[in-house]
Amino acid sequence: MRAYSAPLWRDKIEKELGGAAFAIAVMLAAGSAFAAGSGCPAGKEGVDVRPPAPNPASGVTDTVVGSIDVAKEPAHVDGRLLRLRKLVVQPGGVVPWHSHHDRPAIIVITKGTIVEYASNCSAPIVHRPGDVTTETSTTAHWWRNETKSPAELYSADLFPTQMMGTHEEHTM
Repeated sequence: MRAYSAPLWRDKIEKELGGAAFAIAVMLAAGSAFAAGSGCPAGKEGVDVRPPAPNPASGVTDTVVGSIDVAKEPAHVDGRLLRLRKLVVQPGGVVPWHSHHDRPAIIVITKGTIVEYASNCSAPIVHRPGDVTTETSTTAHWWRNETKSPAELYSADLFPTQMMGTHEEHTM
């Protein structure tokens, strides 16, 4: 494998692979450059300590930048897409309450700051660029951009194909 200086490496990979693959390559190559999200503060964790919020989606663009039908791959996971999405949340924008009961995901924040309100944390959780958060079957939450600048996140999930074409297709 040929080593590149940061600017040459970034330009070459981004040009050859495109934005989505570049984001994945950066996440994998960076290793410790990305940190686990700040998480729930000590003593604020619990089960269903925050009720669902009725906030509708607003100020959010959700773009699928790539997907793989993993039923057709050697892993052979029927009924799932490995999907990468880019979400841009404008100032004041909201990603509505949703659950990951059947759709695990990994989120990386690449620009801006965004606040998560989770069912298992009574305090708001602030996420900044470089933070990575995992969303498992016990995750139910909503997000809001409380700053004056857009927030950008990439979400990789195992999306159930039976949810395609439903409102669940574009929840975080």
